[in-house]
Amino acid sequence: MRVVLQRSKKASVSVNGIVAGSIDQGYVLLVGLTHTDTKEDAVYVAKKIAGLRLFEDEDGKMNRSIDETGGAILSVSQFTLYGDTRKGRRPSFIEAARPEAAEPLYNYFNEQLRSYGLTVETGVFGAMMDVELLNDGPVTIIVESK
Repeated sequence: MRVVLQRSKKASVSVNGIVAGSIDQGYVLLVGLTHTDTKEDAVYVAKKIAGLRLFEDEDGKMNRSIDETGGAILSVSQFTLYGDTRKGRRPSFIEAARPEAAEPLYNYFNEQLRSYGLTVETGVFGAMMDVELLNDGPVTIIVESK
C-alpha cells in the first residue's frame, strides 16, 4: 500500500463538476493499492497517518498530529501510484490491485482512519476526478506498508 500524503489548507475532489468531498485544514491522501495488500497493510498505514506529527506547535516545529489540530482527511483512490515507467513511454499498471479487490480494501482503510476519530471525506472510487488542493508548506510525505 502506498499513500502520498499532502498537508493542505483546503482541498476538494469533484466528479463531473460535482463536489464529492471537501475539507479545510488537514491531509489529502492519494491512496494506491497493489495486489498483495491486505487488511493488515491498511491498519498499519492508517495508524501511521493518524499518529504522524506534521503540524506546527507554538515553536514552529512539526509536533502536532491531525487529531490535535482538528484537521480532516480527503482520501482519493489512485491506482496510478503503482505505475511502472521503467520500460517504454507508457506506464504499466500491472502492480496495481484490480478494482474488485482494491475498492473494499480502500473502504476498509478509510474506516480505519475514522476509527481514530478522524473526519474522512472521499472521492468516487474508479471515477475520473478533479482534485484541488492548497498545499500547506508544502509538506508531502510518502507512507508505505512494505
